[in-house]
Amino acid sequence: MRSISVLGSTGSVGCSTVDLLLSHRDRFQVRCLTGGRNVAVLAQQAIALGADLAVIGDPTQHAALTEALSGHPIRVASGNDAVTEAASIPVDWTMAAITGAAGLPSTLAAIRRGGAIAFANKEALVCAGEIMLQAVRDAGATLLPVDSEHNAIFQAMAEQNGRAVERIVLTASGGPFRTATLAEMKAATPEAALRHPVWSMGAKISIDSATMFNKGLELIEAARLFDLPESQVDVLIHPQSVVHGMVCYSDGSVLAQLGSPDMRIPIAHTLAWPERLSTNSPRLNLAKVAKLEFEDPDMVRFPALRLSRDALRAGGGAPTILNAANEVAVAAFLDRRIGFLDIAGIVEAVLDQMGAPHATSLEEVMALDQTGRRLAAEHVVNTSARPAA
Repeated sequence: MRSISVLGSTGSVGCSTVDLLLSHRDRFQVRCLTGGRNVAVLAQQAIALGADLAVIGDPTQHAALTEALSGHPIRVASGNDAVTEAASIPVDWTMAAITGAAGLPSTLAAIRRGGAIAFANKEALVCAGEIMLQAVRDAGATLLPVDSEHNAIFQAMAEQNGRAVERIVLTASGGPFRTATLAEMKAATPEAALRHPVWSMGAKISIDSATMFNKGLELIEAARLFDLPESQVDVLIHPQSVVHGMVCYSDGSVLAQLGSPDMRIPIAHTLAWPERLSTNSPRLNLAKVAKLEFEDPDMVRFPALRLSRDALRAGGGAPTILNAANEVAVAAFLDRRIGFLDIAGIVEAVLDQMGAPHATSLEEVMALDQTGRRLAAEHVVNTSARPAA
C-alpha cells in the first residue's frame, strides 16, 4: 500500500483527493490530513479514511477537533507549526494543496523529506521557485504537477524529449468575463466574478481566473517546472476547457492532453504515477463537444498576463511580490472595498514600488511577501478612498 498525506484536505483539491482515496481504500494508507479551519469536514475525512493524524491550522479549533474525533484512534494537533511538522512525516506521496504563500513552509518540508510531491500550490514555484527546486534536487524528490494545465504538459512530455520542445501552450477558459467590455468589467460584482463558466473552484482561484492572474501564476510555474524561458510558454483562450495543455516539438508535432474538466483526472494521474488509477469522472465525448475554439488572450482587458510575464523576466523576488499583492487585492475585492479592475492596478503599483529584490532563503521570501502585502493594503486603502470616476 502507498502511504499518503494530504496537506489542505478540506479545500476543493483536497476534497477531490479524498474522494479518490475513498474509492481506492485497498491501495492507500492515509497517515495525515491537514485542514485550515473546517473542523467538521476534516474530522469526517479523517474518520472515513482511518487517518493516523489530523491537524487543524487554526489553533483555536483544537478542542473542537479533539471532540469531533473522540472515540477514534486518531491523533490531533493544531497550529501552523504542527502543519509543517506533519508535512515532514515519512510517506510515499504527499498532496500539497494549501493555497497561497501560507502553503510554502509545509510544501518545502514535504519536499525536503523526499518521495513524490503532488503540488496544487502553484505559489511554491511562483514565490520560491529556485529554493523549492534546489530542495527537490537535494532530497531526490519527485514533483508531480496537479494543475490541469501543468499535468497535461507533464503527460505530453512523457517521452522525456525536453530538448526537442519549441514551446508549450497553457490553455485558459477565459473565465466569466471572456467577452465582457472594460466598462462591464469595471462594474463587475464579486458574485459575477465568482460565476466561472466551466470549473467549480474556491473563491480566491475563481477571482484569479476572472482576472487571469491564475493563468499568469501558472505561466511562471510552468517556466520554472519545465525549465523554459518565458518566451517559450504561450497561453491560449480555449472556452471549452477540453484541451488542457500542448507541447510543440521541433519536428512540427504538437502533443495535446484532453479530458473532461474534472480535477480528479490530474489528481488521479499523480496519485498512481507512473501507473494509472480509475476514476468515475465524466468521459470526454468529442462528438458532443462538437467544436474546439482557441483565441489569443486580450492583454488590454487582462493585464494580469503582462504583469506576470514582466515579473518572470525580472526574476528575483518579483513573482513573490506579484503573488502577495494579488492575494491582498483579491481579498479586498471580495470584501467590496475595491473594484474588479483595481486588482491588477494595485498589483502593478506594488511591483513598481518594490522592483525585483533578491531572495535566497524561505525567510527572505516570506519577508518580501509580507512587505508586498503591507504595500498592497496601503494601496487598497487609497483606492477605496478615491471617489469613483
